[in-house]
Amino acid sequence: MTRTAAASGTEEMRSQPRVSQAVRGLVEYSAAAALLRSLEILPVAIALPLAEWAGIAFGSTIGRWRRVAQDNLRAAMPGLDAVGRRAVICGVYRNLGRVALALAKLPRWSRDQVRRHVQFEGMEHFLAARAKGRGVLLLTAHLGNWELGALAHGAVAGPMGVVVRPLPNRRLDRLVESRRSAHGNRVIAKRGGAREIFRELSVNGTVGILADQHASTEEAVRVEFFGMPAAANKGFAQIALRSGAAVVPAMARWDRSKRQHVVTYLPEIDVQRSKDPSQDVAINTQRFQSALEELIRESPEQWLWIHRRWKAFGLSSGAR
Repeated sequence: MTRTAAASGTEEMRSQPRVSQAVRGLVEYSAAAALLRSLEILPVAIALPLAEWAGIAFGSTIGRWRRVAQDNLRAAMPGLDAVGRRAVICGVYRNLGRVALALAKLPRWSRDQVRRHVQFEGMEHFLAARAKGRGVLLLTAHLGNWELGALAHGAVAGPMGVVVRPLPNRRLDRLVESRRSAHGNRVIAKRGGAREIFRELSVNGTVGILADQHASTEEAVRVEFFGMPAAANKGFAQIALRSGAAVVPAMARWDRSKRQHVVTYLPEIDVQRSKDPSQDVAINTQRFQSALEELIRESPEQWLWIHRRWKAFGLSSGAR
């Protein structure tokens, strides 16, 4: 074999992973686009059970999700037996289907349609916080329908900034971002987005941040979450302290009896300010995490147990 041929063969082998990755990305995008379009055009009465079924069907194929959720539930909610854990995990998959349905439907709904399909509770807490004029930080989590919560808020209460981590699949990320931007909402990339967040708050705007996931060592403080040590992102507390914005917990949970999502705003959380900035960050981060934990305990089947929330301190799939 000539040197040129050998080099060509090596280059071809190197290109194969890139080609397969590109094909996989295209397949993911095409499947997501087809699902969203199908859910968008179907009546809600049909689209809702279809979305829940799709969530169960997809989630059940990913063994890693099931193992991580089982580990998390055994440690965080030891009172649940095997049947209870399976029911919660099934609820997680159903919830993911409803999240997809929200991305399909809400960007096309008018304000009146949103009000017909979504209930709001505690709006007075948000309005009182906004009236202070320093901006509002909505403390939220991957609990219930986080996509619906942001879109419904934009349609009814006014546009907001939504802090997200961009998806690695660029086509899919553009598709999702175009829907997240409905009703005037602005998508803010989590990495490097601090300046934009402060700018939004400085004009008494609203910014929603998902604050319930594991954070890397350089971004984290240690907190107690479900009685176990966890790494929580300190950025939320730092932003609240520096901006003076009001912190209002907000969730969009599925009410099974009403067959509707209910967007709930809770009373503002007081932010501690002292002469010790690092202590203030730690104390306030714990306050925020405790508030999220309380909400998750009320609707555990709607939280993202498939995320390795406690991996910084030894709890991971196979560890228990």
